[in-house]
Amino acid sequence: MRVTIITAFPEFFRDFLSTSIIGRAVETGLINVNLINLREYGFGNYRQIDDYSFGGDGMVLMAEPLSKALEKAREGHQGVDTVVYPSPQGAMLTQEMVESLASREHVIIICGHYEGIDERFAGKCVDLEVSIGDYVLTGGEIPAMAIIDAMARLVPNVVGRGGAVEEDSFFRGMLDFPHYTRPALWEGDQVPPVLISGNEKEIDKWRKQQSVQRTLRRRPDLLSRANIASYLEKGVYLALVHHPVMDHYGQKTTAALTGLDLSDISRSCRTYGLRKFLVVTPLKSQRELAKTMAAHWVKGYGASFNPSRAEAFKTMKTVPTLDKAIEWIKSKEHEEPLVVGTTARACSGAIHWLEMKRTLLESQKPVLFVFGTASGLHKEVTERCSVLLQPLSGGKEDYNHLSVRTAVGVILDRFFGWR
Repeated sequence: MRVTIITAFPEFFRDFLSTSIIGRAVETGLINVNLINLREYGFGNYRQIDDYSFGGDGMVLMAEPLSKALEKAREGHQGVDTVVYPSPQGAMLTQEMVESLASREHVIIICGHYEGIDERFAGKCVDLEVSIGDYVLTGGEIPAMAIIDAMARLVPNVVGRGGAVEEDSFFRGMLDFPHYTRPALWEGDQVPPVLISGNEKEIDKWRKQQSVQRTLRRRPDLLSRANIASYLEKGVYLALVHHPVMDHYGQKTTAALTGLDLSDISRSCRTYGLRKFLVVTPLKSQRELAKTMAAHWVKGYGASFNPSRAEAFKTMKTVPTLDKAIEWIKSKEHEEPLVVGTTARACSGAIHWLEMKRTLLESQKPVLFVFGTASGLHKEVTERCSVLLQPLSGGKEDYNHLSVRTAVGVILDRFFGWR
């Protein structure tokens, strides 16, 4: 990781770059941080780097010294650099943004001061303005340290145990679980017994529960980017219903299965970690056809030709009715699943997918997502569902005519997509 800092106060960074984890990473060459003193490029004997703001409102760092310092920062580097300017007007710094920056060849951080930097320099030279919070600091040095520290954690071997990075708050979209150390009893407060039980499975379960509770209580907004699969104690399943569904006129009908549906939805279920893809049709001939298609990929030539497709089709199972699908899940999970119906039409009582994520985490029941073929699920099915999701919306008027394969991919990604 290569970072160059342009600052009028390089002494700010001396202890930061020589202490603790960052200091060791610099010393061992895991990260390379270069300091450029902006005052060396100032005007006159006083090395002037700032001047009054036009219109009056404090001092502003001038464009010319910044430009010369940036030219020095780029000297000898042939690759692509990314210029970052910490600013209260910038985009909020997130874990995803940090990961993007950490992957760049060379990051140059411009530390502002006073009222900031000349907007002409910012417009021409800055690639990304970032804010570390909705408050104002005296300069960009502290935000620069925060950015470097967050980036450094992603460099292999900077943090002793690699898995610790993935367990951190925000990396998986959830807040971190609470931590305790010795003594086990302090001022009358006991460490949770599970943590000293030696049972790794129960400890992992407890930690996930605590992470969920903290996120729901303190930062429910984080759920939008969290993969909740590993925080659910029970399995997740998907049913593709071919009867009863609606025809173009809203009448009850039975739809024929298609190879594209079975292939693409099987792959989606495997990609997002669902335990089973249940194909629901009362027609024995259709169930046999689905089994024949699966056998082609799971056994013989198909399996050797495309092992990934074989792995996906292993998730598929046929059942005659939705009730049979629910019964089968109950036999596996020892609990009836929460049945989540989907629809492309506005429906009274349907809830937003973010609220559904919270519900799944709180209920900790097995989950069955139900999708319909043809023109969607018939009311006999939707009335059997525990809850309905609001329709997907692309924001273009009221047009909503996605294929069931596309809808499955979008919805599964919202719940179980990771990074």
